[in-house]
Amino acid sequence: MSQPRLRAAIYARYSTDLQRDASVEDQIRDCTDYAKAQGLEVVATYSDRAISGASLMRSGMQALLRDARGGTFDVVVSEALDRLSRNQADIAHIYQEFCFSGLPIETVADGLISEIHIGLKGTMNALQLKDIAMKTHRGLKGRALAGKSAGGKAYGYDLKPQLTASGDLIRGEREINPEEAKIVRRIFQDYARGLSPKKIAEALNTEGVPAPSGRHWGASTIHGNRQRGSGILNNELYTGRQVWNRLRYVKDPQTGKRISRLNPESEWTITDVPQLRIVEQDLWDAVRARQGELKTAGTKVPVWDRRRPKTLFSGLMACGCCGGGFAKISKDSFGCSPARNKGAAVCSNKRTIKQADLEARVLDALANHLMDPDAVQIFCEEYTAERNRLKAAAAGNRKEKEQALARAKRDHQKLVDAIIAGIPADQVKDRMIELDTRRQQLERELEHTPAPDTVVFHPSMAEAYRERVSRLIQTLGPTEGMEEAKEALRALVERIVLTPAAEGAGLDLTLEGDLAGLLRLAAGAEGADTKKAPDGSSEAFDISEEIVLVAGAGFEPATFRL
Repeated sequence: MSQPRLRAAIYARYSTDLQRDASVEDQIRDCTDYAKAQGLEVVATYSDRAISGASLMRSGMQALLRDARGGTFDVVVSEALDRLSRNQADIAHIYQEFCFSGLPIETVADGLISEIHIGLKGTMNALQLKDIAMKTHRGLKGRALAGKSAGGKAYGYDLKPQLTASGDLIRGEREINPEEAKIVRRIFQDYARGLSPKKIAEALNTEGVPAPSGRHWGASTIHGNRQRGSGILNNELYTGRQVWNRLRYVKDPQTGKRISRLNPESEWTITDVPQLRIVEQDLWDAVRARQGELKTAGTKVPVWDRRRPKTLFSGLMACGCCGGGFAKISKDSFGCSPARNKGAAVCSNKRTIKQADLEARVLDALANHLMDPDAVQIFCEEYTAERNRLKAAAAGNRKEKEQALARAKRDHQKLVDAIIAGIPADQVKDRMIELDTRRQQLERELEHTPAPDTVVFHPSMAEAYRERVSRLIQTLGPTEGMEEAKEALRALVERIVLTPAAEGAGLDLTLEGDLAGLLRLAAGAEGADTKKAPDGSSEAFDISEEIVLVAGAGFEPATFRL
């Protein structure tokens, strides 16, 4: 009886520096050929297109990591280690995740990956990434010193491709766009004579003037941030003065997002480009005079505190008419931001809601309505069925490995018996080593392959949830642990949609909550799942990992209309 082939998952990625979409198909083809040569059966492929390997925030990679825990494949194949990640910390994390699931990594370039590859290759890839960044920065600085564009396209200008005498492309040349330049001068003139950025944006949207983004004008597009040089009113290029390297970008290791930081003025590259002047000096000075002195006084408040939500549900509210955000418009009221910043051409929802009213209605829904028993029952049934399906798949995979382990042990014992019977050991030595290596690998994999069990949800899930939410609400106030309670309550809310009521002058609220989060919270209060302990007793089961896997994209959020 032939031994079952190991199941392989292929991962491919190309980044923006390669600029070739076919690269993914090329990688998959090479990995498929490699898998066949190694006797592997390809059962899944994952890919990310035009995404840097410096971040783990990639849909294909996240799907690969998620499915790795589901037991759907036995080995991961990629073209090279840097296709998985170029970040040293990330590649170590990926390797640890796969080791936990008992999944080896094989690459076309290096074969089976070990800790040595992770250490050496990870360091080399990180250094390569840094070297690319330094060379790119150096090249951009050269273009900036020459008065050419060193990245991005400013509103009011068009790129002007030119060729050298030998036919080579000259990059970074720009010319003034006459129509956009008129809008720039109009914005400066309107602001200098007293109009606010909101009023200017509203007028441009009413006239249907396209914004730099191609959508609608907003007040922030116009006023920007003076210290950082962002926004129409702060772009010194309009005066024929190019400032480059004002900002640098660093990646937040927790979110994977790039955060801008202001560079010291000594590191800025400033070049005069008088041919690109759009705004005369007297008009620029008039705008500066109205803006007033630039306040650069520092603050002792840490960045992480300044970025905390200012109210309980800040950033979670959305307008039911335009989909834009709701924000503070007065000391104690919220209103639709696009309606106020971009005008009626974008949104006509001018209704407001008091902060106290909003929070009271949402907290009441969280405590008494969102965890609807019928909805919970349906979700629990679906969740239980899906997790049991995954457990069954993992159990089948475990059974295959147990059978393979038994065969390896039997074959090894047959060779031992043959040696005892008189066959020279040299003739079977290599085969015995191969079987023993296979045995050790299967034993390691079985250590991380879960044994089958049956998932049963706690019957008082909804009651446990309500009890814990009530305790969290009671914690809100001038007591220790208030910030933790706020974050726990915010985590239950996906979105609060505010729509003008059909009758009256108020707003209807639709609260959308993450059912997975609701169940996780309830599980923290009571054992949501139960399974048998080794002694036969019942013990709580932690669903914090599996619930994301099973209840992610496949389930709609809980919704309740207030």
